[in-house]
Amino acid sequence: MPVPARCLRPEHPVAPFLVYGGTFDPVHCGHLAIACAARDALQCTVRLMPAGDPPHRAAPGANAIERAAMIALAIDAMPGLVLDRRELERAGPSYTVDTLEALRTELGPSRPIAWLVGADSLLGLTGWHRWTELLDLAHLVVADRPGSALDSALAPALADALRGRWTDRADAVRDAPSGRVLRLGQPLHAVSATEVRARIARGASLQGWVPGKVAAFIDETGLYRSRPGASL
Repeated sequence: MPVPARCLRPEHPVAPFLVYGGTFDPVHCGHLAIACAARDALQCTVRLMPAGDPPHRAAPGANAIERAAMIALAIDAMPGLVLDRRELERAGPSYTVDTLEALRTELGPSRPIAWLVGADSLLGLTGWHRWTELLDLAHLVVADRPGSALDSALAPALADALRGRWTDRADAVRDAPSGRVLRLGQPLHAVSATEVRARIARGASLQGWVPGKVAAFIDETGLYRSRPGASL
């Protein structure tokens, strides 16, 4: 499952500030495929932002320093992907709405901001803290994984909130500071952190599942062998 290695096109002059948040526990080739797809579709830098203390999930299997280290190894020499540590450096729970409020204050009212999520995360959006405010602060870019239920399983409240906001045009995310939902309509890797951790627990090969440097880090540190319960 190789990750796309295309060179990044010049950043669009109205490129959004695009954040890919998550626990990345561990970062894997599916995450990188999503990041590269968003990078290429929107012609912008993608900031991978690991959560410090995700309040809506179980505690991560790797600590914040370990998860950030694995991201840094994974994106080394990958153009257009950078590590953003701001949620790790902030005390208290990692609420997306707090991060977006801070970014909006920092970047001003007119800069397009976008938050990249997987389809499974979107389906659970109503469980996020102050979820109804997210689209007032940013766009959502949704990476649809194979076999997801985006078209059939949206909760009624979420379907109502997203009605009229969907778009398949990257320009729609550049033309306004917030409020649209862009669906990345291309096949992506059917890889999950849950399955990666399960493979580690049973001693299976990680080739094609995580970058080689990440696999080496996991092997050297013994991560996930004694901590099977973790988040995506």
